[in-house]
Amino acid sequence: MDGHLTDHTRTMWLRNGLICGILTFGLGPVPVSAEDLPKETVLPAALAMKAVQSALDKCTKDGYRVSVAVVDRAGVLRSLIRGDGAGPHTVESSVKKAYTAASLRTPTGDMAEMVSKMPVAQGLRDMSDKILILGGGLPIDFGGEVLGGIGVGGAPGGHLDAACAQAGLDSIGAVQKVPAGK
Repeated sequence: MDGHLTDHTRTMWLRNGLICGILTFGLGPVPVSAEDLPKETVLPAALAMKAVQSALDKCTKDGYRVSVAVVDRAGVLRSLIRGDGAGPHTVESSVKKAYTAASLRTPTGDMAEMVSKMPVAQGLRDMSDKILILGGGLPIDFGGEVLGGIGVGGAPGGHLDAACAQAGLDSIGAVQKVPAGK
């Protein structure tokens, strides 16, 4: 009986395989050209490093010991620096702020204000363990396209972290995100 079952199984696999093969090969390959594929602009490593260094320089000049991170549009780390004397916690906070700004495509300080004013939005904090809704993260925007985020952690206030992040954006010609006066 085992032989009969095995023969039956082989017959079914053969028949199904032939049907799938006929359907697949009968249609032929679907032509795809390079123009059919999506195009995506990436943030070059050189710009990520320049933004990080410029943000760190601004904070250092102002007397703040910080870490600065830049992530790409997917939230993957492109550049990170921990300034001299910056606390170890500033590394994680800068990365999370950069991730949050890139992911939500908005300054983290704006998100923090919204969450404080709208209790229903507090669930955003729990969306991902990578999210940090504190001031100091800005999206990296070139011509309306968000290519990543920059985050600064360690200055004595989110608005000061954001000012340093803005210096990083300015150094690479990205769109200003921090409103004047903040």
